[in-house]
Amino acid sequence: MAVKLIVQIPCYNEENTLPETVRDIPREIEGVDVVEVMIIDDGSSDRTVEVARELGVDHIVRNKNNRGLARTFRKGIDECLKLGADIIVNTDGDNQYAGWDIPKLIKPVVEGTADVVVGDRNTQGIGHFSPLKKLLQRVGSYVVKKVSGVEVPDAVSGFRAYSREAALQLNIISPFSYTIEALIQSGKKHMAVTHVPVETNAKTRESRLFTSIPKFIERQVTTIVRMYTMYQPLKVFVMLGGIITLIGLIPIVRFLIYYMMGEGDGHIQSLILGGVLALLGAITFLIAIIADLINFNRQLIEQTLEKVRRMELELLDYKKKQGADKE
Repeated sequence: MAVKLIVQIPCYNEENTLPETVRDIPREIEGVDVVEVMIIDDGSSDRTVEVARELGVDHIVRNKNNRGLARTFRKGIDECLKLGADIIVNTDGDNQYAGWDIPKLIKPVVEGTADVVVGDRNTQGIGHFSPLKKLLQRVGSYVVKKVSGVEVPDAVSGFRAYSREAALQLNIISPFSYTIEALIQSGKKHMAVTHVPVETNAKTRESRLFTSIPKFIERQVTTIVRMYTMYQPLKVFVMLGGIITLIGLIPIVRFLIYYMMGEGDGHIQSLILGGVLALLGAITFLIAIIADLINFNRQLIEQTLEKVRRMELELLDYKKKQGADKE
């Protein structure tokens, strides 16, 4: 059976960098029978789409307006699956990643040893990365490792390869960036994730995701907290409830000490405060149980969504086969 690789390139106003990005993509790769290129235009206002056509890009998908990187990535994955991709590689339209490393990137998927492969840029050795940005990359990757159980040294690298099975299981909900969320999902769904060293090209423009360090940190932390809470709600809310309850016990114990000393009347406020915090802790424990039940429902919904995707693709393949037979 022929193995098809589709290289998807999310683009937003990339008319100047897209030619080099496309030219660097090899069209013949060992272990792959067909290599196709697809751009997902995220509402560009320049000539990105016209340039893609001039370059002979195989597939062009367009958003009517700018929807953000995460939604554009998700749309690309869906389109690649509909086009029959067995392996999907995601790269950036700014020519940051070295396209000639795609054979190295997909090798673990081709060999069947990995579901997801992340290109490690060795960010500590990139000259145009500031010391602060290098520190944030290191800290962020460490946090993602602890949260997801996946050891990837460059957690925010967008140069990735996905097997068809991995792509079918991905459900990106973040409106900002998919990189961290996809890794956490991969880890929680027990996919085989690995990384390979890749090269990078010279800087072509400023990052559109890293425009403000505080904003970048806020968005990434929000994504990590949201994803971890989604997949480990019982642990999160039990821990939170335990902390609130322990804090509440402090003023209660304080009141009891004074009460045994015969001075309880003047410290009734400690009892009230402690009682309120203990009640909040108990409520949080109840929320933990409800959240855990919701988590099981989410898993059932995701399984249903995956089955629906498979059925849609099977139906699409059947229609294509019927059309080919008629011809």
